[in-house]
Amino acid sequence: MIVHDEFLCHVTAYGVCGGMWVGVPLGTYRAPTLALALWWLRDRASWIAERLDPDPDAPHFPPHSMAPVADTAPDVPGMLRAWCGDPTQQELAADQLADGQLVRIATGDETTEYELLAESVDALRMQRTARFQSVPAA
Repeated sequence: MIVHDEFLCHVTAYGVCGGMWVGVPLGTYRAPTLALALWWLRDRASWIAERLDPDPDAPHFPPHSMAPVADTAPDVPGMLRAWCGDPTQQELAADQLADGQLVRIATGDETTEYELLAESVDALRMQRTARFQSVPAA
């Protein structure tokens, strides 16, 4: 059994700019443990949610500077907060990472898709090694 004890984590926002689909990196972290990988993903999901849906009564916002979105708008902050607070989802992500699988949390609205990824460094190395071993020698 392979022990996956180091993880690469990425957060990216995708949207259309100049008629092209582009990704904007929002952060990367090389986590030395599974627990830290999950903590970082939750922290980044909460960070995005807070920026998309801040407290309108916060003192640094001028009065009436924010407006509610339509009831039909996708609730990206709500989805991210729900994922962070769901023990079942956290356990599923932990199990997938421990098994060497890629974990992807994605949500979006009409303009932007937010993607959180985590994967085992060991699994990536094993994939790379397998590719090189399958190439015939010249």
